[in-house]
Amino acid sequence: MNSTLQTDLQSLDTILQTTQEYALSFLNEIDNIAPGTLFPEHLPDAIPEKGEGFTTALQEFHHRYRDGITAAAGPRYFGFVTGGATPAALAGDWLTSAFDQNSTNSSQSAAAQVEIETIHMLRQLFGLPESFFGTFVSGATMSNFVGLSLGRQWVGKQSGINVAQEGVSALPQLNVLSAAIHASAVKSLAMLGMGRNSLITIPTQPDREAIDLQKLEEALQSLQGTPCIVVANAGTVNTVDFDDIAAIVQLRKRYYFWLHVDAAFGGFAGCTPTYSHLLNGWQEADSITIDAHKWLNVPYDSAMIFTRHKSLQLEVFQNANARYLGDLEADFNYINYTPENSRRFRALPAWFSLKAYGRDGYRDIVETTISLAQQLGNFIEESEAFTLLAPVRICVVCFTINTPHTENLQKLVNQFLEKLIQNEKVVLTPTVYKGVPAMRAALVNWRTTQKDLEITKSELMQVVSQLLSTSIPA
Repeated sequence: MNSTLQTDLQSLDTILQTTQEYALSFLNEIDNIAPGTLFPEHLPDAIPEKGEGFTTALQEFHHRYRDGITAAAGPRYFGFVTGGATPAALAGDWLTSAFDQNSTNSSQSAAAQVEIETIHMLRQLFGLPESFFGTFVSGATMSNFVGLSLGRQWVGKQSGINVAQEGVSALPQLNVLSAAIHASAVKSLAMLGMGRNSLITIPTQPDREAIDLQKLEEALQSLQGTPCIVVANAGTVNTVDFDDIAAIVQLRKRYYFWLHVDAAFGGFAGCTPTYSHLLNGWQEADSITIDAHKWLNVPYDSAMIFTRHKSLQLEVFQNANARYLGDLEADFNYINYTPENSRRFRALPAWFSLKAYGRDGYRDIVETTISLAQQLGNFIEESEAFTLLAPVRICVVCFTINTPHTENLQKLVNQFLEKLIQNEKVVLTPTVYKGVPAMRAALVNWRTTQKDLEITKSELMQVVSQLLSTSIPA
């Protein structure tokens, strides 16, 4: 064994204790750490010819990069849709690294059984029937990728084509219909060889991001019975709008399509009786995307894909001609149902968090963050400095700066968001809503409190007041 590695092995207890203390120093100050930063680029350092062990590496990391590690998991990072990591999820993730299991099948370790149990608890949390088979993947992008790959396989089978065997070129035609589809789903179309141009964008309802059902039916009619894929949204990125899934399910009685529901974070409406009606009909979907490192508040990277068509998933992702991986018919193995053959034990942080906080804990997280988002929306709506662009349906506030110089709005929004980052209190992300340059705040972090909301409101007013008083229209 390398001598430096041997020394670190003999000091493993000290290394882990030091790591714990270093992590705690960050977490104990997370409320005061900048949620975002404009970190300068570094020239890449060369690999050392002779390593000097963990302690030296930690010192160098601290010197070069610690100031650029932000509180993206903290209470006032409202960019993207990012949760944090609950205490139990964090502990579970540390154990995931310590155990370092390849989560495959029960003959290798208990990891697969933990995943099966975690999926079972998640179905109960979301109110999904037991008929849904679920697996963990790396994120919503890969979850959409799996769901759309199953839709592709289903479309092929309607024409007697096994796409997994013959390739997508064997398909005569493949159409994907959706309204405010997420970028990750479009990216998946490219990765799957279906192509971005396979997407037929359906208009949304007036002043909504929800699909226009009449336009959807007209598009389905125009396909003249050709099987296709419909991607429904259960929580759009800008306004958390929901397609009428139950009505789309009814359309399936007259038209032939695979229904994939992108519920990356909107699926958590199922945690609370107040909002679960927004998901009516999703139990009839063919596949469903739900993210875990969003409202479930487990560390990156973690998501689930649920489907009622387990056999199709096996057709697509099986490891054919690999007998050493087990018998496809006799031995259940997760690697025959997901893109990855090497699978991190992603279920463990979720298992710990679900066991630690239960249905009541997650209902509280969801309802609290929704309440805070709605309060922020009310503040924006009442403010003369901002314009609320859409109702706060659940957890995202979409708004812009109120200025008569609309031709200069994009510049003002960019300056506003950059100034927020420089002030190191709040982070939002830019967007465009109905052609209007805008910004959005997504509240899904378990740490976010009323105090954080008050800090956010104060910061927004301070920055916009400064900006509008000094800006000169271009």
